[in-house]
Amino acid sequence: MNSTAAVLDRVAADLDQVLRGDDLPTLSDAERLSVLNAAGEVLRRVEAVVVETVATSDPVDVPHGAGCRSMNELLQRTLRADSRTAAQLVKAGRLAHRDTDLTSGESLPARWPGMRQALLDGAIGVTGLLAATGPIEAAGERIGTADRWKADELLADVARGYAMSEDDEAVSDAAPAPTPEDLKALAYEIAVRLDPDGSEPVEERAMRKRYLTIGRMRDGVYPLRGNLLPETYAQLQLLLDAQLNPKTDGPPAPEGVAFRPSDEKADAEEDELNSDPRSVLDTRTRGQKQHDALAATLGIAARHADMPSLGGAAPTLVVHMDFGDDSWARIPGVDGPVSGAVARHTGCTGALQRVFTENGRIVGMTITDRIFDVYQRRAITLRDKECLIPGCHVPASWCEIHHVVEYARGGPTSTDNGVPLCWWHHRSLDHSGWEISMNDGLPEIRGPSWWDPLGRWRVPRLSLPDFAFT
Repeated sequence: MNSTAAVLDRVAADLDQVLRGDDLPTLSDAERLSVLNAAGEVLRRVEAVVVETVATSDPVDVPHGAGCRSMNELLQRTLRADSRTAAQLVKAGRLAHRDTDLTSGESLPARWPGMRQALLDGAIGVTGLLAATGPIEAAGERIGTADRWKADELLADVARGYAMSEDDEAVSDAAPAPTPEDLKALAYEIAVRLDPDGSEPVEERAMRKRYLTIGRMRDGVYPLRGNLLPETYAQLQLLLDAQLNPKTDGPPAPEGVAFRPSDEKADAEEDELNSDPRSVLDTRTRGQKQHDALAATLGIAARHADMPSLGGAAPTLVVHMDFGDDSWARIPGVDGPVSGAVARHTGCTGALQRVFTENGRIVGMTITDRIFDVYQRRAITLRDKECLIPGCHVPASWCEIHHVVEYARGGPTSTDNGVPLCWWHHRSLDHSGWEISMNDGLPEIRGPSWWDPLGRWRVPRLSLPDFAFT
């Protein structure tokens, strides 16, 4: 019988064959998506092999027998991983560990049996396991075993893409798999429901730890140290966003603009506004994202109350379109025509004046101001929280509000017809493969085939169903 290590050696040999060939550089976009999906299946199963190996090992004897101080050090050396990755694997191993019944010798259920099985089946990876269990584990013994197993069952079903029926039964819907962030958000909802008083001890510790100190000047600057309460941090962050964030109405500080050499690697730094680990939802370079932020800033500046007027009115984009063809448009100051999609995108976020001509004669003119007001924006932000595209976590307060049914086609400027989209997803909506509709005032989304081969309309965010806990 082949040993487990020999089987893994064959897998490694097959992967070597893939990497040594010349096929990867010549793949089409569709083929690359297929390769990434297949690689994800392999990666999650390799992680499951490591976790199950750790879970079934003696945490002291095995590393000591290999000359290592701990399982963490053993994983660092055997997997060539850093200490943080090794710590995550050790933690996942504890969640998947099964004790042995002293009487029968049989293995008892793991602490998270459903999530363990989802890991072994390749439905989730280590990050998904830790994200789904972390908020509930943080509550400790305040959440009983029965409730934890109930939550485990629900989270495992969601991880597999199951939907919940009206009678709380899991139904296979072949839904796109949720991201670890989606699972964490759902787990937080469950933890709050099961441990509504859990915030009290946290609040007491936080009150004791809050402080702010300003040190003595050194090298011309004063050091600032401290711990902020959540509401204090939130208020401070709003004030900082108003000055530095390209998606707010505040004027940018002169020091907030940075120019980088054109030959600097664009992806050298992590973008805090979009940290999708799969890098499939947003493929822009950092330089491209900075351009998009500038474009959004210019649009906001043009509508800002403090912006000087031009000709007695706020700066208004004038779009020149032929009477019989609205697929192309001209904008004063722009060399050559632009796509009609540019006019539609611009008009969706601000004032738009259209001038129609026929043989050089003005035959029509429309002036529309279809900006969602501040009260509508707040309501839409409260409802949708983030950019509507799944996996994009740009906060709704930083987004543009998109008319689901175009204004030109009779779509109203109302909360039932508006959804938040970040500048990039708003600008690329016409050709990205994402579609948006409203169902009784609630947004639904249909994604491209690589995200959802079934092409179904789905809610963009996971939500906690009316699931009964003890």
